[in-house]
Amino acid sequence: MTSFFRLIAFTAAMLVGSAVAHAEEFRIGFINTDRVFKESNSAKQAQAKLEQEFSKRERELNEAGNALKNAIEKFEREAPTMAESQRNTRQRQLGEQDRDFQRKRREFQEELNARKNEELQVLQERAIRIIKQVAESEKYDLVIQDMVYINPKHDITDKVLRAINNAK
Repeated sequence: MTSFFRLIAFTAAMLVGSAVAHAEEFRIGFINTDRVFKESNSAKQAQAKLEQEFSKRERELNEAGNALKNAIEKFEREAPTMAESQRNTRQRQLGEQDRDFQRKRREFQEELNARKNEELQVLQERAIRIIKQVAESEKYDLVIQDMVYINPKHDITDKVLRAINNAK
C-alpha cells in the first residue's frame, strides 16, 4: 500500500515538473492533514463530544477491571487455604468474569472506533470542501497532502485551519 502512495507521489512530482516547464506560474500548495484533524475547532469539538459520550462507560469498565484484578489478587492470596472444590469453583467464576470483562472491553473499543471513524469522516468531508475553496480562491493549481518533505512556503495548512475555524 505504501508503494502505491509513493508511485502516486512520484507521478505527481513528474507531472508538476513537466507542467512547471510548460507554464509561467504553477502554484502548488501543501496541506498537513494531521494538523487539520488535530488542531481545527471541529476536530476539538468532535473529540470533546466523543469523550463526553464514552467517558461514563470507560470509567465503569475501568472500575470493573480494577474490581476483577482485586478479586484475582484476593483469590491468589486465599487459594492455598481453600478446599480444592471451592478453589475450582472460584477459579471458574473468575474466568467467566474475566471473559465477560474482556468482551465488554472489546465491544466498547469497537463502538468507540466506529464513532471516531464517523466523526473523522465528517471532518474529512468538511476539510476537503474547504481545501478546495482555498485552492480555488487562491488560484492553486495543485494541492498535495502528506508528503515526506515540502518547502514551508508551499504549506497552506494555516490558511485551511483558519477557513475551517471561521466556517459555520
